[in-house]
Amino acid sequence: MSYYISNKNLYPTTLSISNSFVAHVEEKSKNKIFLDVTPERTPFKSSRYAIVPLINNLIDTKIYRDIIYENIKPVFTLLRLMGILPLTRSSRGVNQFKITSISMIYSAMVYFLLVGYVVYLSLNKVQILRTAEGKFEEAVIEYLFTVYLFPMIVVPIMWYETGKIAGVLNGWVDFEVAYKKLSGQALPLNLYKKSLTIAVIIPILSTTSVIITHVTMVDFKLVQIIPYVFLEILTYILGGYWYLLCETLSICAKILAEDFQQALRHIGPAGKVAEYRALWLRLSKLTRDTGIANCYTFTFVNLYLFLIITLSIYGLLSQISEGFGEKDIGLALTATCGILLLFFICDEAHYASQNVRTNFQKKLLMVELSWMNTDAQTEVNMFLRATEMNPSQISLGGFFDVNRNLFKSLLATMVTYLVVLLQFQISIPDDNHGGMQFEERAYVNDTTTTLEPATITTTMTSILTTLAKKKKKQ
Repeated sequence: MSYYISNKNLYPTTLSISNSFVAHVEEKSKNKIFLDVTPERTPFKSSRYAIVPLINNLIDTKIYRDIIYENIKPVFTLLRLMGILPLTRSSRGVNQFKITSISMIYSAMVYFLLVGYVVYLSLNKVQILRTAEGKFEEAVIEYLFTVYLFPMIVVPIMWYETGKIAGVLNGWVDFEVAYKKLSGQALPLNLYKKSLTIAVIIPILSTTSVIITHVTMVDFKLVQIIPYVFLEILTYILGGYWYLLCETLSICAKILAEDFQQALRHIGPAGKVAEYRALWLRLSKLTRDTGIANCYTFTFVNLYLFLIITLSIYGLLSQISEGFGEKDIGLALTATCGILLLFFICDEAHYASQNVRTNFQKKLLMVELSWMNTDAQTEVNMFLRATEMNPSQISLGGFFDVNRNLFKSLLATMVTYLVVLLQFQISIPDDNHGGMQFEERAYVNDTTTTLEPATITTTMTSILTTLAKKKKKQ
């Protein structure tokens, strides 16, 4: 009797098992490189835009949503409805600017309707200010209502820079993809509520500010307020847009710094440091591109705010001797809002630049290198050198850096101009005093003119009386 020993003939072929792994496992290399472990993430609340892992624990690296655009979407939508940002999105994550697109045609129609409306009011001689009394300070206040129309120039400037803004948004998509490949999850950016609040609150506050300013300073019709409301919303929504861009840079820099610090606490490859360095270089480039893409728009906005604040404060100071009146409420409101907006523009850019470069350098300098091997120490030193050689300041096209020093310089220049204007006002003689002198001179001249005929008549009478007496004696 023979016994069956092998089952080779019984199962000639290998059955395929679905949804299983291969039994053979390769041996790990004995010379394991430093840091071969994925860094642990700091626990945080799951974002609504987080990408769900697949069943086989693999992560799909395809971007289904442009996270940066989706978080700032309310403000972008408002800018597009106002005809300021003719951005075209052919698909998710693809932003572009086409001069023949529907968005551009719509923006041109809105803008030319606004220009035509302002021209119509001017041609029909709808003069908002007819209350000037001839004083120099009153003339300066009149100019404010012409200066309020200057933001109309921002719209075509924004059209010109829309292509560069689209390039920055596409750069953010690339940053998201690189971050997800490195960390294994989507970028945890939660700015949607802030963006929605800005898109709702700014139009309400801007409309209220314009109404208060015009009611307290001049008498006007409801038709005349429309262009001023539109341009006021335009000015302050651009400030909200700038705030969200800078806040995005700050949050991403903090997330990247925390992830890098967590990665260095574990044993893993030195190549991880190189990957984080490449990701930081992307973020640094996005910081510079943000300033370049909005160069001419915010250069004009800063100069416009400087002019508005100077004229408004001068209007307040020029009549401070007469007390705070109803007309001064609009001037005070305009000056306060302008100063706050200019401060936030400069402060947010300063804060973003500091987070991208200075705070990241602090993380690198605090790294303990003694327990690392030579390769890891070299990578960290190269990372630190990269942060020193790559500028991360937000510069408006190289004209000037947007930071707190800019705000300080503008305030110093503003004080200089205010002193000059006040000195010029003091040097001009008072109109009332001049008028009184003119009336006194006129009265004296009239008196002289009235007395001269009487004197002549008296003289002629004396002569005739003398001649008559002489004739009687003869």
